[in-house]
Amino acid sequence: MTIDWTAFTPVTALAGGALIGLASVLLLIFNGRIAGISGVLGGLLEGSSGIGWRLAFIIGLLAAPLAWQLFAPLPPIKIEAGYPTLIAAGLLVGFGTRLGSGCTSGHGVCGLSRLSPRSLVATLVFMAAGFATVYVVRHLLAV
Repeated sequence: MTIDWTAFTPVTALAGGALIGLASVLLLIFNGRIAGISGVLGGLLEGSSGIGWRLAFIIGLLAAPLAWQLFAPLPPIKIEAGYPTLIAAGLLVGFGTRLGSGCTSGHGVCGLSRLSPRSLVATLVFMAAGFATVYVVRHLLAV
């Protein structure tokens, strides 16, 4: 995926971050739940309690780009990896979220805002693994 840096504006990034923060706070206040996507989706697939709010949350995630298109065009999506790479990456991310007891949204957004030491460590590990993966794939393997 390529970022068009000439079209980047801090205003849209700030607005997006504010919306993510607002959604996280509202979910915590009204449901007492953390907005970790892996936990929300996992609970939905397992048939845990609260299927209604979980389904609404996932539908909201999927509907957001469609709503955005009412105001501005979506950026073009270009994935520079084949299906085997995407499948392997998905499985590794899934394994990592289970190993870390949550995903980047749960730990990075909600956990850090609650000053959770466990979330700080998990987020640092997520980031370090991401940096190392990009370095190995782009520079050592030259893929």
